[in-house]
Amino acid sequence: MKILLRKNIFFIFWIIVLLDIIGLSFGISEIHFILKPLLMPVLIAAVMLKTAKTAGRKKVIGALFFSFLGDVFLLFEYRLPIFFMLGLFYFLVTHIFYITWFMQLSNRGTSIIKKYPYLTIIIGLYTASLLYFLMPGLGQLKIPVIIYACIISVMLYCSLRLPYSIGKMARQLLITGVVCFVISDSLLAIDKFYKHFPFASALLMLTYCMAQYFIVKGLIRIRH
Repeated sequence: MKILLRKNIFFIFWIIVLLDIIGLSFGISEIHFILKPLLMPVLIAAVMLKTAKTAGRKKVIGALFFSFLGDVFLLFEYRLPIFFMLGLFYFLVTHIFYITWFMQLSNRGTSIIKKYPYLTIIIGLYTASLLYFLMPGLGQLKIPVIIYACIISVMLYCSLRLPYSIGKMARQLLITGVVCFVISDSLLAIDKFYKHFPFASALLMLTYCMAQYFIVKGLIRIRH
């Protein structure tokens, strides 16, 4: 049973993602409420089944656990504003887990950011531009959103500091995962604080799930 689950765990994950996106696309909220809380536990199971007991493993499991908490609280943001704040906080913790893991890995040698230092400026310009664009609609959430945007920008920067020594595939998977996270959070911010756009929920779910999936796959492919 364990071998079968290990072999098919990502297939199970993407089936849940697909059904969730179908539910969101057709406005069937009950499906989303049932399936969204299952996503991160399935990825935690994937990490436990497919990786050895390394230092990075614990940090990724911690990040996925806090993502699970964020997912649950964001399901109920329509009831009270505090649920959105709690969801934001738990995802902030998620990013901090990933940042500490990337920093741990980044001491091993040459990286993309060292080769192309101007990427740091691009990250800063993107973050500043997005915040400037969103600022009129943030209201009392200006400070929390600014802090969150800065933290996820740091995570993107740290992912670009990942060394070549961890392996090309692992590095590409991790960077792709973080970029998907930035895209997902940017779309969420635009949808919530600027203007709602068609199929926003489905697109946000897809990019978010891609982000977490690629990061987990990157962990699995790291050359220790």
